[in-house]
Amino acid sequence: MTEQKATEQKAGQPEPSPQLDELYRGFEKELLVPLWTEIGDLMPTQPNPAAQPHVWRWDNLLPLAESAGRLVPVGRGGERRAIALANPGLGGAPYATPTLWAAIQYLGPREVAPEHRHSQNAFRFVVEGEGVWTVVNGDPVAMRRGDFLLTPGWHFHGHHNTADRPMAWLDGLDIPFVHHTGSAFFELGPDEVTDRSTPPKSRSERLWAHPGLRPLSALDSTQSSPIAAYRWEHTDAALTDQLALEDEGAPGVLEPGHAAIRYTNPTTGGDVLPTIRAEFHRLRPGAATATRREVGSAVWQVFTGQGTVRVGEREWPVERGDLFVVPSWQPLTLSTGGGLDLFRFSDTPIFERLGQGRVHVEDHS
Repeated sequence: MTEQKATEQKAGQPEPSPQLDELYRGFEKELLVPLWTEIGDLMPTQPNPAAQPHVWRWDNLLPLAESAGRLVPVGRGGERRAIALANPGLGGAPYATPTLWAAIQYLGPREVAPEHRHSQNAFRFVVEGEGVWTVVNGDPVAMRRGDFLLTPGWHFHGHHNTADRPMAWLDGLDIPFVHHTGSAFFELGPDEVTDRSTPPKSRSERLWAHPGLRPLSALDSTQSSPIAAYRWEHTDAALTDQLALEDEGAPGVLEPGHAAIRYTNPTTGGDVLPTIRAEFHRLRPGAATATRREVGSAVWQVFTGQGTVRVGEREWPVERGDLFVVPSWQPLTLSTGGGLDLFRFSDTPIFERLGQGRVHVEDHS
């Protein structure tokens, strides 16, 4: 506490005096902080996040990932060739938001990323390419364009590229949240992936990925979804059908011209991971969303199309592969002339479980 802050009188503050100065020095000595001098910072009238709205251009990220592919090995020590997005408001920390980590991971032709596991929850989203299999607890899972793939916390996982060309994808984890709560564990696995086979469908999909059907052999609910891969063809079909229903005058879309789906855990109907929500949004040509605020932060990636993103007072044009971050309670509006597909992940489940979730949608009618 500075001398100026200790002696400066504000509304509702005590009169400056030598006795008050002595009291404050006593607080400092005993590592105490009086609430009455800090309440404006600790209890603002609405969320005031340190994270800032920001956009990362895919056309800039991919060449840097390619350079890293030539210069940086994959193996024990570094473990992954992953390049994290660093929010400009977070002092250089490798965090997209205070709770979410997002990175571009790059695997060269025929490369293998060794197995490990950690308490952090993770996923992969593929904006382009194929040829890599991720092996999760011994289950080989193909990674292809538009697929959303899960690696729940404490699952062993490694990757291997079967192709003669490299592949890059988006990694999302709850690393900052786990780091700040002091709850991280990490363990090395085999140097090679445990199963180098390349089946078209993983074992988890064969058991779980049948719409509306649940195996009687596994009736217990699980915190994380048991489905290793949510395939693009199902996501695309669901969004296409929503917009077709709108054309027929039937309910189905989130708002006019805006179709959206949430990836869910089939054992609970809730989110795929306990700390991360994942969604996919499609705007038909000429559509615009209502302005929305939400407690908690989100990272979006453009899958296809072009559009305009407004977050708070910032506005950018975006196109395929671009990533942007929406800090807590910052107003977000999306619009497009020719159509726009976007993947989104957020920390919303954390705040909903704490009873702190809040959403406000502005009425522009």
